[in-house]
Amino acid sequence: MQVEIRPKPARRLFPTPYLQQTGYWSKLKEKQGRRTAAFDIMVDAAPRAGSPDGDMGIVLRRIAPGTTMAYVPSGPELLPDTEMRGPWLEEISERLRPHLPEDCLFIRYDLPWRSPWADEPDRYTENARWKGPPKMRIQEMRMNFDTEHWNLRKAPTDLLPPDTVLVDLAADPDGILSRMKPKTRYNIGLSARKGVRVRDAGVSGLQAWYALYAGTAERHGIHLDDMNYFRAALEVSDADCDSPASVHLLLAEADGRPLAGIMLAISGVRATYLYGASSSATRDRGFMASHALQWEAIRRARESGCLEYDMFGVAPSPDPGHPMYGLYRFKTGFGGRMQHRQGCWDYPFDEARYDVYRASEMAGAQFAVS
Repeated sequence: MQVEIRPKPARRLFPTPYLQQTGYWSKLKEKQGRRTAAFDIMVDAAPRAGSPDGDMGIVLRRIAPGTTMAYVPSGPELLPDTEMRGPWLEEISERLRPHLPEDCLFIRYDLPWRSPWADEPDRYTENARWKGPPKMRIQEMRMNFDTEHWNLRKAPTDLLPPDTVLVDLAADPDGILSRMKPKTRYNIGLSARKGVRVRDAGVSGLQAWYALYAGTAERHGIHLDDMNYFRAALEVSDADCDSPASVHLLLAEADGRPLAGIMLAISGVRATYLYGASSSATRDRGFMASHALQWEAIRRARESGCLEYDMFGVAPSPDPGHPMYGLYRFKTGFGGRMQHRQGCWDYPFDEARYDVYRASEMAGAQFAVS
């Protein structure tokens, strides 16, 4: 397999349902102070007369003084042969190496591909619950099979959530509602009866959103991004990009006060729920504002031509002991299907220095949209 990598402007990234692989996302990352790059991917380039088979956007992240990593969020999308995942990533990595900064320690691929273990019957319980992938050592053996350097490493951190729920938007609204759990449908109706209204608040609603978000972050002990992080997502334009995308701030309100809000992204035929926040006040909990928000997001996504809605991160199975179990219960109520992705994989250029970084990272980190 011959692979050729050709640099190109990030705004020329191809249209894609993966938000993090759009020209819009590269512009957003640059506005947030990151460097980006983009490349066409040519497989067996000569017979194809130079026509790209796919492409890939990269975000360059400073991880220590004088040290960078090349992060490929939701990429590469192109997968010529499922059984050749390892050799394919190895070949791309070696072709990318000359185009990356000299201080680049490794490439991290946040793979959008379905986990190969999700197709293995023995990875499920008798109740059809996903056990997750096997131990890291076993995963690495499979990924590196037939590679030349045996150099692909399972990252200790999945930056984008590998387990998610995808809601099919092809049906009409009644059909989508019919697939939901009865309790979810009831709560959507209850929120409407209580007078909850959802609006696209835009940048003007950012202050109200951020107050909700800061409270949510404090309650759950998650990282609190600066308000300008979210402002950039709403202000960046995709006008000059070949891969358009947009982010919308939806606020659910009742009696003149904000109850909850979400960041909704639309890219191609996919909509994605990026961030959520809600009031902690006891008086607000009975409004079921989060249900109203998700239903409105689904309706808006469908009206925009999207075919699926990515709920963006749940526990891998209904395990009450998992810290994301509450999200599993809430999000699966909307009638979607579980998808298990392969997660983050690293290709180190300096094994010894990478091992030091990897050891420090194994202390643990939360999911981040980056």
